[in-house]
Amino acid sequence: MHEFIALMLLNLPARPPDVFEFGVYFPYIFFQLQSLLAVSFQFVISLAYNIPWSNHYTAKNTVIPWLSQLVKVKNHTERFLTCAEKDRISNLPQHLIGSILERLPIEDAVRTSVLSKRWRYNWTTMKVLLFDKQFYEEFAENGAFGRNGFIRTINDVLSLHNGPVSKFSLHIPRTDLDSFREVDQTMLLISRKSLIELVLTNSNRCYELPSYVSSCSELRNLELENCIFNPLVKLEVFSNLDRLCLKNIDFGADSCGTLVTLPHLRRLLLVKCKNVYNFNIKASKLDSLTVFSCPDAMLLRLLDTPCLIFLSAEKIPKWLPDAVNNLTYLRLVNFQLGDLDHLHGALCLLRNSPNLERLCMKQLLREPQVMDYDVGPALNHLESPNCLDQTLNQLQTVEIESFEGSRVELLFIKLILAQSPSLEMLTIELSDTFDAHKRLNFAMDVMRFPRASTKAELILLNLEP
Repeated sequence: MHEFIALMLLNLPARPPDVFEFGVYFPYIFFQLQSLLAVSFQFVISLAYNIPWSNHYTAKNTVIPWLSQLVKVKNHTERFLTCAEKDRISNLPQHLIGSILERLPIEDAVRTSVLSKRWRYNWTTMKVLLFDKQFYEEFAENGAFGRNGFIRTINDVLSLHNGPVSKFSLHIPRTDLDSFREVDQTMLLISRKSLIELVLTNSNRCYELPSYVSSCSELRNLELENCIFNPLVKLEVFSNLDRLCLKNIDFGADSCGTLVTLPHLRRLLLVKCKNVYNFNIKASKLDSLTVFSCPDAMLLRLLDTPCLIFLSAEKIPKWLPDAVNNLTYLRLVNFQLGDLDHLHGALCLLRNSPNLERLCMKQLLREPQVMDYDVGPALNHLESPNCLDQTLNQLQTVEIESFEGSRVELLFIKLILAQSPSLEMLTIELSDTFDAHKRLNFAMDVMRFPRASTKAELILLNLEP
């Protein structure tokens, strides 16, 4: 009997479990009670059959293995809890893990597959895949790709990818491609991913878009560079577009120019595009329009929108059928005040933009010997009393870059100061070609011009040579 009591005392824990350790010790307490019940049963049997209890219990060899197993389970549980507490990232919700991976370079995101079984396939559900120019340059330095190898690697990644892709960026490098067959395969794979944003930059020869690009009907942002529009690619399928950026795009001389309605389009950028007269769209919500180096663009047709707020262009129509009432920011690029056509276009927009608040003009610098226009007509027009027969009541900020100090430019500044009662700031950046001896005289002339606004501030940049 004394041996039984001693054994029960031996099986009690060395100290009572802490409150914070109760969850850890609970299974051990349960096992202890279960073992003690078994020992009690064995003790009763030994008394009934007159068998020495200590010999019987030792012979059964149950106490030492139980204590050993208890220590093993306890240590394993403590190690498990410690690892779980340290690996907090793996226990995050899946959408947060995906958000973390999307902020990593694609090559680092793929490398996470070796961390553990739990991370093996996380990268295959990423919603942002960027195979842009930076990605190509990093791998090209290591000689990782042969001819067409870069595109083949991307196709391998897309073949293993599961689920939708919200943003996909692809850069076609300036290498000797056998053909665009692999690029077509890339576009086919990505067209099945419910794309929302597609960015395709091309440093190679002009790439003709395959017809199955039209299946990306959920696109909201489309950026294309150095491509040819396939006649089978119908723009009207992109009815959800919010932003359209086209650089060095050939719309094709054989296109019929059918009117395309893009009801949600808000931002449109056209740079160095060809056959733009076939780009006939109607965008009632368009609020930002940029047209640069597109000589055949039908700007008058593009300006037919009631929501236009920002306009950046080279050539402006000399006549507008309706006022652009919502236009608040006008940016004129490669502009020449000495060119009468440019001047007429600028004054036309100023008259027809009653809510214009900001005007920015970046002039195209040309050597006097290569000027292809006569500044005389523009000069005479600015000197006429009815040059601008409308007050610019809302104009607050004017910025003029690459100012050369010509007579035409001075008259235009004088006109703006006289017709802008709300003007707050006029910033003029002098060009490097400006004669150093004339800079001070120019500043004095501008300071003498009458101003309709009493709070107009004049800022001259690059005044010192």
